Amino acid sequence: MERWYDTLQKLCKTLDCHVQMAEPLRNHTTFRIGGTCAAFVNINSVEALRQVLKFCQSHGVSYTVMGNGSNILAADSGYEGVIIHLGRDFSEIRHSGNTLCCQAGATLAKIGKFALEESLSGMECLAGIPGTVGGALYMNAGAYGGEMANVVVSARYMLPDGTVQKIMRDQMHLAYRSSIFRGNTWIILDVTLQLEPGKYGVIKEEMDTLMARRRAKQPLELPSAGSTFQRPVGSYASFLIDQCGLKGASVGDAQVSTKHAGFVVNTGKATCRDVLELCEFVKQTVQEKTGYCLELEPVILGDPNQKVEFE
Repeated sequence: MERWYDTLQKLCKTLDCHVQMAEPLRNHTTFRIGGTCAAFVNINSVEALRQVLKFCQSHGVSYTVMGNGSNILAADSGYEGVIIHLGRDFSEIRHSGNTLCCQAGATLAKIGKFALEESLSGMECLAGIPGTVGGALYMNAGAYGGEMANVVVSARYMLPDGTVQKIMRDQMHLAYRSSIFRGNTWIILDVTLQLEPGKYGVIKEEMDTLMARRRAKQPLELPSAGSTFQRPVGSYASFLIDQCGLKGASVGDAQVSTKHAGFVVNTGKATCRDVLELCEFVKQTVQEKTGYCLELEPVILGDPNQKVEFE
């Protein structure tokens, strides 16, 4: 009897999709943490996505969607199902006037560069975020006073049955690090952005300035998932963590950055367990000393308490 992953390989070949079996997730997350997934499928079209979804459902195989892996903490035991990757093979950008229609796998950096070359303003605050536009809309990513809610017009998404629908910005429930896409099974296919005409030199200067600020203040030289904690109402996570004297605190190779207290970084071979233990220590200390309750920002992929099966 043919195994499901052999059947998946054959399907991906007919769809011209690249698939990697028993693929380490640490190779696909910015934290450089995570065990092995059963299959990692690089989606290259809407129809390929539809067929892979249908396959997973008909074979009872679990699946999850991943973009750039920049807001994910993957379990040491990995993920037993299929990772549906919307990345480079699904990253086309179409341009019409001041509007950009971007496939979900297009990175914010790529979109920012495209906007700059077309002298379109609006991506300056977002271009330095290391994620895809699909992931950015999913969590309404933002930085330096800007967020996806400021530029998104609409999006198309796929339901689990393969149906494609369109949603407008006012229906997305966009709020701080939140959208209607969180907590449901919709898969973002493409995002339409409305930008404004600008001057190339002015746009480039702003992008360069913000990137310089990032490099100066954030530990970009070490693997991380970006900001580790959400901003609590009335304060800032980094301020509270710093105030509690937690810069440099560590568990294994997971460390509260000495450069920016809002980042937990991987200084070598940190595990998911290291990160979670450190984060729990930070949360308890901050709550005891300040009364604020911090919440994790990264999405946890897999079961951190499961026995490690892959190395």
